[in-house]
Amino acid sequence: MVNSQASGVPPTPRSCAGCGGKIADRFLLFSMERYWHTRCLKCSCCQAQLGEIGTTCYSKGGMILCRSDYIKLFGACSACGQSIPANEMVMRAQGNVYHIKCFSCATCRNRLIPGDRFHYINGTIFCEHDRPGAALHNSHLAPLQSSSVLTDQKVC
Repeated sequence: MVNSQASGVPPTPRSCAGCGGKIADRFLLFSMERYWHTRCLKCSCCQAQLGEIGTTCYSKGGMILCRSDYIKLFGACSACGQSIPANEMVMRAQGNVYHIKCFSCATCRNRLIPGDRFHYINGTIFCEHDRPGAALHNSHLAPLQSSSVLTDQKVC
């Protein structure tokens, strides 16, 4: 991710993808097929300068993320606990993230798809037909929303 301009030939000035300014610094970053000032490549959530905290950054839904924020937002499936690759579509419910294949009713195991109605009761997902008795109070019925297309809105 870090490139040094230490050759004997003066480099062609590059434009920073973050601020648009010319990069005349001794060091520059190359990430996501673009060049950056070291101060401009920042995590979209915590604003950490990514060149200072490591050599890895993640990109998803138009956001550039440090490892910590990527794991918080997309890291592990709430059903199976396995990691979720950056390019995989996910399902979300009540702040939890799921593999598409893992987002299913706890009773009948039918997979839920966008548009299906479901109950989210004490951290467990039920399809509309398998909702436990009405004595449980922390339930609600909501249309399922897919996070397959993430917008550039602030999510942190």
